[in-house]
Amino acid sequence: MSLMQKLNEVKLLPHVKNTIAVSSGKGGVGKSTVAVNLAAALVKEGYKVGLIDADIYGPSIPMMLGANEKPKITIMGNKNVLLPVVKYGIKLMSIGFMVDAKEAVVWRGPMAASALKQFMSDVEWDELDYLLYDMPPGTGDIQLTLTQTIPLTAAVIVTTPQDISLIDARKGAKMYEKVNVPVLGIIENMSFYVLPDGKKEYIFGEGGGKKLADELGINFLGEIPLNTSIRIGGDEGMPVVLGHPDGDEAKGFIHIARAIIENLKILDKSAIKQPIIEL
Repeated sequence: MSLMQKLNEVKLLPHVKNTIAVSSGKGGVGKSTVAVNLAAALVKEGYKVGLIDADIYGPSIPMMLGANEKPKITIMGNKNVLLPVVKYGIKLMSIGFMVDAKEAVVWRGPMAASALKQFMSDVEWDELDYLLYDMPPGTGDIQLTLTQTIPLTAAVIVTTPQDISLIDARKGAKMYEKVNVPVLGIIENMSFYVLPDGKKEYIFGEGGGKKLADELGINFLGEIPLNTSIRIGGDEGMPVVLGHPDGDEAKGFIHIARAIIENLKILDKSAIKQPIIEL
């Protein structure tokens, strides 16, 4: 029996309705910022939400949500399981809760992939409407582990408008296509900067995310500006969706969260196939 068959014998996350990878082809595009604000936006919309920090080598979710406590352990049946940390109504799990923030995680790929699988199999998530994964950049072990371990509902791709980001975003979208995971759409981060006179300055180029979405035949979910309040929210552990809920930036994230919800409703789940790539 192959490892893939063994994994499919065990039903992971049986009480989670939707699993969504927040992904990017390259680092530095603000993927984690998008992930935490989308999680907060979904909570504000009344949903039960979890967030897994799948970036094992560079965990940032604890800082971005101001969560510093360690997960508690409980016994279920004859097995010890972790209880996720809860902050702002979001259930969280990150390797950052378990290692010194000043220390590097020096693991080979299979060890990091194993840690991610334990975040699903050894954590009591209970009932969730949405479980988001803040993915590491690239198309490596973590991405394959996730797509081969659970029936991932969908992915969203985060990019900036500049060409170098779009090249890698395209690769990320193609990777999910190869493993039969639907891509709900493109989110363009750092789209523009609003000048004091109200004009928009397109520092990294204009319209790249929309052009890529059109090229790939997928949805353009929305754009997020380059804004100081978004950065401060991440540094201080209070996502802008919660810290400045009436601002245009928060409204942008809520708009994207609602677009994701609507696109999931029309997604034909019966057409989602199990990945066929062997580990």
